[in-house]
Amino acid sequence: MDITFKKDKKVLQDEVIRKSMDLESNEFKPEIEECKLEGKFITISPECIRCNLCAEECPVSAISEAKTNKPAKILENCVKCEICAQTCPVKRVYVTESTSYVNEEDVKYHLRELKIPHRMLRMKNIEVDESKCDSCMTCVKFCPTDAIKVEEGKKAIIDTDACVGCGACASLCPEGAITLERELGPVINTKELKIDREACVSCQICEENCPVEAIKLEDDEIVFLEDKCILCDVCSSKCPVSALKLERLSNES
Repeated sequence: MDITFKKDKKVLQDEVIRKSMDLESNEFKPEIEECKLEGKFITISPECIRCNLCAEECPVSAISEAKTNKPAKILENCVKCEICAQTCPVKRVYVTESTSYVNEEDVKYHLRELKIPHRMLRMKNIEVDESKCDSCMTCVKFCPTDAIKVEEGKKAIIDTDACVGCGACASLCPEGAITLERELGPVINTKELKIDREACVSCQICEENCPVEAIKLEDDEIVFLEDKCILCDVCSSKCPVSALKLERLSNES
């Protein structure tokens, strides 16, 4: 997906006025200067298969678990590390970059979906406890590869050759009749955190905001724990002097 669209600048001004109706002055007129704003957001498609792998792997618990009647959902504390997008076995987690250009007459928006590589996922063993299975067919409904069959009045049968080990069936089975053993590969490095130690002013904002304690200051020097870093957007976006820059590797986009 690569989309560009425009909006009249006056429409944006009217939106600001509507959101500021609590101001005492009825003559409030916002002045919106020319600028460029960049951002990124992550969404989960309604076609989510409810395997909850994304929620299990999220390092900051920023995803609410899916239920049979609703998909998983990205929460406000998301740090945009993209691990969920790498983990989703059916590519239903989308990472989109947004750029807004405010000009003299209009506002132009550009949205671009990033192509995120996927971690290795392999089913090692899966079993159905026939004493628990009640043939409800919930597993059949959400299996992305049609690897499960349930004949009327009989127990679920899994085609192990077709199973990819996503775990949707095990996650949703109301009777806990399915057990799964799978192998999930490591997170793929698609970005790199570059540190300009000369520019650092030892303000400690990075240390205070890092969600996984991967960066800190010792004797006014940056100590970066690469093995703990999840390559999120937090430290680089909050650094007031641009001493930290998260850059996407050239072979990824």
